[in-house]
This record gives sequence, C-alpha cells and structure tokens, in this order.
Amino acid sequence: ATTAGTVAQDSLLNVCMDAKHHKTEPGPEGQLYGQCVLWKDNACCTANTSMEAHQDQSYLYKFNWDHCGAMPEKCKRHFIQDTCLYECSPNLGPWIDQADSSWRKERIRDVPLCQEDCEQWWEDCQDAVTCKVNWHKGWNWTTGTNQCPKGAMCQKFKFVFPTAAALCEQIWSGSYRYTSHHRGSGRCIQMWFDPAQGNPNVAVAQYYA
Repeated sequence: ATTAGTVAQDSLLNVCMDAKHHKTEPGPEGQLYGQCVLWKDNACCTANTSMEAHQDQSYLYKFNWDHCGAMPEKCKRHFIQDTCLYECSPNLGPWIDQADSSWRKERIRDVPLCQEDCEQWWEDCQDAVTCKVNWHKGWNWTTGTNQCPKGAMCQKFKFVFPTAAALCEQIWSGSYRYTSHHRGSGRCIQMWFDPAQGNPNVAVAQYYA
C-alpha cells in the first residue's frame, strides 16, 4: 500500500496541468521574463508564455485587465504574478482538478494562498475598477476581447470584493482559498518569493500531497 501511496503522491509533485499553454512536464527555462523569473529553475511555462503574461490583452487569453478603465500598475503586478504562478509553477499538483472547458482539461481549485499574498493583492487593488465578481465567465466577447456584460456597472474592487478573502476566492471561481497561514509556514502557496532562497512552494506541495 505504501508504494501505491508514494506513487500517487509523486504524481502530484513537480507536474504541469493539462491546459492551454502549459508544457507537458516542468524543466529549466533560462529566459523567463519579468515577474515570472522566479520559476526559471523549474517551470511549466515557456519564455514566450512568460513574456505574454506581462502584456495587456496578450494572446494567452485575450483578456483585458483594463475593462473598466486603466488598472493601476501596483494592482496589475498582482495579476501578472497570479498569471506567472498559474502558468509556470510545477507545485500546484495537489489542487489540480478536471475542467470542463474547451480550452483546458485541467484547472486549479482551492490553492491555499498565504495570507500576506492575498491581503497585499487586495490592498493594492482596492481602488482599481471592475464590473464582475467572477472573471472566468459571463463576459461579452463579441469584439474578441472581454468587455463588461450589458448592464454591469463598473465599481471599485473594494465594493465588488469587500474583503481580501472575497477577492482571492471569487475572482477565478474558487482557484484560490484564503488562509490564515503565513509565508514561510510551509502550509500555504506563495505567489511571491525570493528565488535566491529556493522555491518555498515545493515543500507546501509535498505537505498537501
């Protein structure tokens, strides 16, 4: 039984999800761009994907951050980081789930995000403006990029997402879970870390696997 358990556990570690832009397996990517550079030693994303993660309306998903006017840079960096984590991290295995969409077979669900990462995201984005709670669905795509659906009102994040937990848990339909665990606790995934200190998320994935 132990062997089967170990195999099952190993299959959750150091893996890439089966989704639109992911590599089939993780490995070094020396040329990762910008905020995605944290994963260059072992990544599920290519250099190209990492560069696109920083573009507005990039070809990755044709998603427009500025759907209610320009998103402030201090807020946008969190969304870029969120994209880098999603596309590049090989440490999300324990939370990979089946997805029923045309563009990906797998998604992440309930990834336990460190409290600081979530709070800072909310703090830096509270005055940014959006018209939707769940950004995964319900947009008007007739122009080829997402626009607010008819009748949806643009308002500040702090009214759309009254708490940090609401932002992290609702914006990508449950991809993240807000936790009271702190960075470095080994119990939560960090969107941000110092690559010189190694990737703290490796141990977190092992713990949950």
